[in-house]
Amino acid sequence: MSRALLIVDMQVSHFPPDNLPFRASETLEVNRWLIDRARRDGVPVIFIQHCAGKGSRYEPGTPGWGVHPALAPRDGEMVIQKWHPDPFQGTELQSALASLGTKKLIVAGIRSEMCVDTTVRRAYSLGYEVELVSDGHTTWTTGAAPAEVIVAHHNQALGRFAKVVPHQQADL
Repeated sequence: MSRALLIVDMQVSHFPPDNLPFRASETLEVNRWLIDRARRDGVPVIFIQHCAGKGSRYEPGTPGWGVHPALAPRDGEMVIQKWHPDPFQGTELQSALASLGTKKLIVAGIRSEMCVDTTVRRAYSLGYEVELVSDGHTTWTTGAAPAEVIVAHHNQALGRFAKVVPHQQADL
């Protein structure tokens, strides 16, 4: 089955020293492992990059907007820039996946309850087989819940839309 690895919003601005997400270094290591394995096995790696307006930490071209250097895209790898939590909305992602013949998406990245959640649900609704890497996504503690609870909740809740597996079991 043709598949692709989606790395969602793993950008420099998400890793400020004074406000690191839950399991920051572990999540970076898992994403790095997934990328290395996908490259080794010839699976396309697609980086999703969040964008926002002038003055935002997601302003295109600013230092924080770039993909984290530990995960840097190689020449020729796709970087899809999005302006919404949904990477399919207003982007070329779906046409790029169609041109690759992709049927299955392996998803990892940042903000479990926002862009990762939206990516999984939208991919499912578009007919893709989806795998969520349970230890490959993260977030921050919010007023609603600790980050650890948010990640665990999404691993459970998204099981309706994706096969949820640890990185060592990802189908790359």
